[in-house]
Amino acid sequence: MAWIFFKIAVFIAMLPVVMTLLYSILPAVSTPMLARLLTGQTVERIWTPLNAISPALKRSVVASEDARFCVHDGVDWSALMEQVSRLEDGEDVRGASTITMQLAKNLFLWPSRSYVRKAMEIPLALWIDLVLSKRRILELYLNVAEWGDGIFGIEAAARHYYGVSADKLSATQAARLATVLPNPIARDPTDLSRRHAGHARAVRHRADIGRDLLDCL
Repeated sequence: MAWIFFKIAVFIAMLPVVMTLLYSILPAVSTPMLARLLTGQTVERIWTPLNAISPALKRSVVASEDARFCVHDGVDWSALMEQVSRLEDGEDVRGASTITMQLAKNLFLWPSRSYVRKAMEIPLALWIDLVLSKRRILELYLNVAEWGDGIFGIEAAARHYYGVSADKLSATQAARLATVLPNPIARDPTDLSRRHAGHARAVRHRADIGRDLLDCL
């Protein structure tokens, strides 16, 4: 019996390793998408290649979620250590998750916050960064990220909120969509609070001046 449990544990541990290799060529499905499908809920997703997505959207998401995306190895160690120090000092901490870590969570882990999940994100993100190009990582992320209740991927989000395809998003629309990502269920890019509208303007400014944000693509 112990041997059976061991084999099951090895299989579960190896599954993300194998699936990451498959996702280098195949469209990905996230765990939230699978959960909705298994419970009979709707899923809106239209797979879209990276070159069919507005450059403004790509820059806005990187500027908002992970400005060091092009230079880290899947984990922004300096940001992570800063948050550990804040935690030790009893201060509030932010996620410090890179786009690669968020992709690892979306593809292989569960959505609720916990230190266990965060610890699991790190080796998965390092593996993803090792075997996939930055271009592919961003393409996968933009196609599995949730932008609203049952709305997955930027193409479905662009059509749902603005009635355009992902390559036609304006700089303002792109910035507003980027600010939704941390809490897509509670935030609507067409009806942002004053605070988040201000954040969207800041993201647009960083995206406009950050032409080097996408140098690795």
